[in-house]
Amino acid sequence: MSKQRPNILLITSDQQHWNTLGMTNPEIRTPNLDRLASEGTVFTRAYCVNPTCTPTRASIITGKYPSQHGAWSLGTKLPESEHTIGEDFCGAGYRTALVGKAHFQPLKGTKEFPSLESYPILQDLDFWRTFSERFYGFEHLELARNHTDEAHVGQHYALWLEASGCSNWRDYFRSPTGNNDRQKRTWEIPEKYHYDTWIAERSISLLEKYNREKENFFLWASFFDPHPVYLVPRPWDTMYDPEKLTVPSVVEGEHKNNPPHFRKTQEENPDFSAYREADGNDCHGQIRF
Repeated sequence: MSKQRPNILLITSDQQHWNTLGMTNPEIRTPNLDRLASEGTVFTRAYCVNPTCTPTRASIITGKYPSQHGAWSLGTKLPESEHTIGEDFCGAGYRTALVGKAHFQPLKGTKEFPSLESYPILQDLDFWRTFSERFYGFEHLELARNHTDEAHVGQHYALWLEASGCSNWRDYFRSPTGNNDRQKRTWEIPEKYHYDTWIAERSISLLEKYNREKENFFLWASFFDPHPVYLVPRPWDTMYDPEKLTVPSVVEGEHKNNPPHFRKTQEENPDFSAYREADGNDCHGQIRF
């Protein structure tokens, strides 16, 4: 491992508002993130290129706007022909890995645009058990697709659950047959089987491997939360008292002079069902466009 070349560990959360950090909000407790911020650089005017997953994630690895790389919305796909940062790192002799959420492809693939992140491959554990191809420049891949208790659980996360001794892991996820009953606040899954534990454990294992083998690396530890639905295992479900938290609210007239789509982020949009149907993923049902 060359001392002259930096190693890159990219840690991302999903849909985390800037005001949900202890460094900006005294009501919130995030000591580890606060420590990272205090030892690094904080960008106070950073903006997301798109309010949804696929376009923004595609922009992270391509350096392009959604209008340039083609994955402009949920239900679309980042073409495999797009050049990615992972390819640059591989070309420079780095090991590249992604652990956690990818979402570069839709949950409902088509004949024209097949997707490795769609059914039935999504839950074909034998397929993922032997998968060894590069994926958008990442030579090592460990994926999941569900947010909390969604029925989309599968891929490498499900394999890890089985390997960790969680033989009844399906009991912690909703049925894919249309059962919309949702847990509230508390997710009954034990913390040791939570996907945060999986992502952290597997990322640390890879870091130790790269260090042991003296290899430069680019590793993306891609966490799923605090994306809806908002469920956490015990004891974290009682970490905050709702009555003592200040909930942000829209100021009347705030979007009066803004384009219509600004206003729709705070209003019920009857056309939103089209977005959900396009991606087949109801985890975005609480977002308003």
